[in-house]
Amino acid sequence: MRFKYIFFLLFGFAQITYAQNKYERESRIDKDDFPSSSFVLIEDYLEDAKRIRFYQETDSIKKSYEAKFKKGRLHYSVEFNENGKLEDVEFKIKERDIPNDTWSTIQFYLNENHAKCRVKKIQQQYPVQKEQSVEKTLHNAFQNLILPEVNYELVFSAKESNGFQEYEALFDSEGQLIRIRKSFPPSYDHVLY
Repeated sequence: MRFKYIFFLLFGFAQITYAQNKYERESRIDKDDFPSSSFVLIEDYLEDAKRIRFYQETDSIKKSYEAKFKKGRLHYSVEFNENGKLEDVEFKIKERDIPNDTWSTIQFYLNENHAKCRVKKIQQQYPVQKEQSVEKTLHNAFQNLILPEVNYELVFSAKESNGFQEYEALFDSEGQLIRIRKSFPPSYDHVLY
């Protein structure tokens, strides 16, 4: 009995540690391979969109589907879980698009915890809220409303003892860290030379 307890404790710790790293593999798929229930949700938003692409994404934690496109001047990414349920809507932004107090808090975190940071990408994220309909989440995201439930996702590289490490961090609307993971480039083992 004691052996089982120790095994599950160690196995659980290994899972938590493993989940802190992000090994992402994204592959482009045809529209026909994208969940139809997900497509129906975003179909109206794709009317004036350009560069519409569909992806299946697998990382160290989950499998998901993503629709990426450009609408107006914004590059959108709408992510669904493997069952086709909306998870979040994101679009690329610049530092100047984040409220000053929020950006100051994010910068303070980065400067205190990482040496020589370089932000590579910032996205404004609208996650699905439990008390809110999926349609309302989509509406808010495509109206670009600054709301208390908005998150900011940053991809940045920071100097480590053995070189630079890339991270993906999620901050809330006030600039408080929600989660951070090391991000590793996709494996190119399948490429033959």
